Amino acid sequence: MVPLALVAVAFLAFSVPPYLTFDPARSRLEPPPGNDLYYPLLVGHVLFGAVAMATACFQIWPAFRAKHPRGHRITGRVYVFAGVLPAGLLGLYIGWHTAAGPSVRVANLVGSALWLVVTAVGWRMARRRRFGDHRRWMARSFALAMSIVLSRVVNIVATIILTPQVDTTFRGSAELMTYSAASIGVWLSPFVLWVVTDLLLERRGQGLVRKK
Repeated sequence: MVPLALVAVAFLAFSVPPYLTFDPARSRLEPPPGNDLYYPLLVGHVLFGAVAMATACFQIWPAFRAKHPRGHRITGRVYVFAGVLPAGLLGLYIGWHTAAGPSVRVANLVGSALWLVVTAVGWRMARRRRFGDHRRWMARSFALAMSIVLSRVVNIVATIILTPQVDTTFRGSAELMTYSAASIGVWLSPFVLWVVTDLLLERRGQGLVRKK
């Protein structure tokens, strides 16, 4: 849990402070011209997303869950209702109005909707006391929450790889290359983390079966 928590803290420390100034000039995403709602909703999305990432680490921490079940339930409610729900809903608006092109727009919409649905299923499983299913769905929810971190890394790698192709593949358009790199990041990251999460869940399930 320590390396995971450090990654989350480092990412939040880098990503959140510019939005605490409420200065659109410091935004890492360019607001669409004439859309006055975009920036304040983007700030809300970032802050609620930060809550989700911080509380998600407690949700998947086995020792915390075992020793502090009440704390697990409290952080779980915070994760769902003060993190995923508002961040995901605002993400739908932010995703729809992105200036990074249609591929990134669809990826953001699909990612936000999937995050909301997966989390809702996990919450419902807990309410029905199906805790095994609850943990599996919340693990997927956590993977989607953390995909934003991986997407930034993938975006950098994709930009490095695609930059030499600006004059050929992208016909001299650096902007098109940037949008393509962003598209690779937002599509590939949640897919990879979802697959890895399911593989780990399957491996854990097989281990429990062998122990029985």
